[in-house]
Amino acid sequence: MLNMAEGIARLGALAESPVVAALARAFADAGFDLAIVGGPVRDALLGRPTNDLDFTTNARPDDILKIVKPISTAQWDIGRAFGTIGARVHGEQVEITTYRADSYDGVTRKPTVEFGDTIEGDLVRRDFTVNAMALRVPGQTLVDPTGGVEDLVRAVLRTPTDPAVSFGDDPLRMLRAARFASQLGFAVDPATEAAMEELRATLEIVSPERIQGELVKLLATDDPVRGIRLLVETGLMAEFLPEIPALQLEVDEHHHHKDVYEHSLTVLRQAIQLEKSRNPDAAPDVALRLASLLHDIGKPATRRLEPGGGVTFYHHDLKGARLARRRLQELRFDSATIATVSRLIELHLRFFGYSEGAWTDSAVRRYVRDADTELDRLHILTRADVTTRNVKKATRLARAYDDIERRIAELAAQEQLDAMRPELDGNRIQEVLGLKPGREVGEAYRFLLDVRLDEGVVGEQEAERRLREWWAARA
Repeated sequence: MLNMAEGIARLGALAESPVVAALARAFADAGFDLAIVGGPVRDALLGRPTNDLDFTTNARPDDILKIVKPISTAQWDIGRAFGTIGARVHGEQVEITTYRADSYDGVTRKPTVEFGDTIEGDLVRRDFTVNAMALRVPGQTLVDPTGGVEDLVRAVLRTPTDPAVSFGDDPLRMLRAARFASQLGFAVDPATEAAMEELRATLEIVSPERIQGELVKLLATDDPVRGIRLLVETGLMAEFLPEIPALQLEVDEHHHHKDVYEHSLTVLRQAIQLEKSRNPDAAPDVALRLASLLHDIGKPATRRLEPGGGVTFYHHDLKGARLARRRLQELRFDSATIATVSRLIELHLRFFGYSEGAWTDSAVRRYVRDADTELDRLHILTRADVTTRNVKKATRLARAYDDIERRIAELAAQEQLDAMRPELDGNRIQEVLGLKPGREVGEAYRFLLDVRLDEGVVGEQEAERRLREWWAARA
């Protein structure tokens, strides 16, 4: 719960920090107003860490640049057309923007940039009331024309103006509502949520890159499930990732108490917990979280009803990998992320064969080889995929995965499994068989790799003998 006295004290400390004090003094000396605005004010009141500092002013961009040059070590004006000047002051990156009074045409989300004259007019045009507060400096006066403090106390997200107008101006704000709901742990005002549902189709004017950006920010929060539920319930998720709401219609035969949708959300939460426990200081692993959310999206297309009431989802791992690859490409994800997510989905069922019977060393080696650089992520996803309420079953699966990780570690120590290669490289294969570079060299390499996987290290001399025998038989 928000403690206003403590929040005001934190705001005061922020206003007195070296970077804010230096900027406040410089703008006041030049005869202009300056205020900290948006996220830093909200986070200071909530007791959350404040990161980049954003300021607003009645100074125009040329004036801003003149004021900050003497007190900064670097400046950039890439956002000058939108009224924004960036600078590095006392080692911190800051952005200072002229009051805005933009208008939208309702066809694109690009505003007609217009500079405003008042801070109140600037704040009213922002996305949510909790982001529409400012702290004037150096006087430390809180400006809150739309009730942002009250909404912080209520832990509610609400638009400063009619939500239909706000979202009609910029539909991306609807996705930001989901992100802030997860980031702050807030509920969404009923009228605001109703407008999200009503205007969901307007998301079509938003570029895939911007949608992807908000999805990534949502998944990077500590509890993205809250925002995902909001996107599904309002119909927004169906506009850009319809495979997720489609999971609600299916029943997961492995987890009778949940449908596949609920199971997928549970897997996502458990993956985040495991991710944090294994890599506590690392940045959020968005690729792993995407794979956790999407790992079962192949089930609706592969669902089959069997005699006796059974349900099967044969090859949903392969189908899901293809669906994920296509959808992530449409959302303009980078190739590395797409490759990681699709590979994890393709492999996420592989372990369950191990739990049903001990694997040979060669099978463990193949598991590692197939996972390659995604092995650590696959460990997390596979463990997170166990959501059964059957304690005995959950314990059995956990012990089985403990065992496979132990065996992987032992084999890695014995054979440097992480850098596994045949004992003869491509050049040596060409020398032994008298070949030129081509398809046959690749086939020979794969044969030797299979020997390595099945039997471990056999030595170069034995590998060469096996190669000659294989080639003679093949001929």
